Amino acid sequence: MPLARAVTMRWGHCTVSMTVRCVRRTLRAVVWRPPSPSTPSVVAMCCYMRSASCRSVSLPVHSRGSGVMSSSWQDRLWRGLLALPVLSVILLGGCSNLGFYMDSIGGHLDLMSRTRPLDEVLAEPDLDARLRQRLLLAQQVRRYASEALLLPDNDSYRSYADLGRPYAVWNVVATEPYSVTPRQWCFLFSGCVSYRGYHAHEDAEAFAARLAHEGLDIHVAGARAYSTLGWFDDPLLSTMMDLPEARFIGVIFHELAHQLVYVEGDSAFNESFAAVIAREGVRRWYADQGDMDAYESYLLALERDADFHRLLVATRERLAALYAEPRSAANMARAKAAIFAHLKGEEYRQWKARWNDYAGYDSWMAQPLNNAHLALVATYHGYGPSFTRLLAESGGDLRRFYNKVTALAQLAPESRRLALTQLVRKD
Repeated sequence: MPLARAVTMRWGHCTVSMTVRCVRRTLRAVVWRPPSPSTPSVVAMCCYMRSASCRSVSLPVHSRGSGVMSSSWQDRLWRGLLALPVLSVILLGGCSNLGFYMDSIGGHLDLMSRTRPLDEVLAEPDLDARLRQRLLLAQQVRRYASEALLLPDNDSYRSYADLGRPYAVWNVVATEPYSVTPRQWCFLFSGCVSYRGYHAHEDAEAFAARLAHEGLDIHVAGARAYSTLGWFDDPLLSTMMDLPEARFIGVIFHELAHQLVYVEGDSAFNESFAAVIAREGVRRWYADQGDMDAYESYLLALERDADFHRLLVATRERLAALYAEPRSAANMARAKAAIFAHLKGEEYRQWKARWNDYAGYDSWMAQPLNNAHLALVATYHGYGPSFTRLLAESGGDLRRFYNKVTALAQLAPESRRLALTQLVRKD
């Protein structure tokens, strides 16, 4: 097979043959969807490799505080270790990103070593009462997701990992001082992305400091959630446990929806679909629980987040218009500072007045803001009304709805965009 189509290398006792598609998935270290400031962003780390000839190998690895790992967890760790030979391929493209790849692979292996089945965690007699309650809820929600919402019935969110840190990853975003377009970093096989994600906060801050020294606007954002988009059985993370109940439930539904239908390169489609499934799933869950007040509170929080998101989008658009003007650097700097001051002052005060002086964004707004804070803010849920309409046209039948969504996913990008747009024009 030509080298352009496959890479074969030896490591230990195994020969690993990887198609370019598999290598791309292995090196796609962090796939991040930008966060709203008060809610968890969802980070996806894909470190995927399989080799039938290696699956029977047993590793004498101990998980933290749980004795020798079971064969299934050894198998998962072994599949993760098979990602390491890919570093040989990376060296063909230079060494500048070696530390970044090592962090990505090592971080995922660390997560797997910390992952334990929910039943095992719940069997601990001295388990924190609040954590026990949340994990028991997760078990019920996970069953509901597959039985009532017809979402994938796999082992995702049926295990738990205590990461021992406040965030799963820290993402670094950077822009030029007079641009809202994020800098991109390109990697062998995995393509170009608009951020760099690190499992260690100090590594993210060190990288951000180097970028700031270059004169760039930088932002380091922690992300609570972590997903492999179905390539591994994603665990519940300790970083998710403090989320409000409805949001916690919604995150599980949201991520399982991505495992059901996911179109590479179409964030608006993916996020809109998953958001509609999360909202509908939370609605059905609370309806079955007889607690629609909780659902109404959840809807209110979603609308509040969306309204804040619109405030940031409007500011980013004003900055983009400013940076397109032929001004001197000094004049541009003053105008930029004035826009951010207006956002943090009068605009934010008016926004808070609309939402009964809600203080959930105060700490985010209190930090020094720059272009990088707004660079990845985008209308990711723009197709929400289209999917809501499609669900209504399906009579609320999720199987019919998923079939229609799958058909849309198979269309060419422009045809898919047109079909989604036409759904909301039928009225």
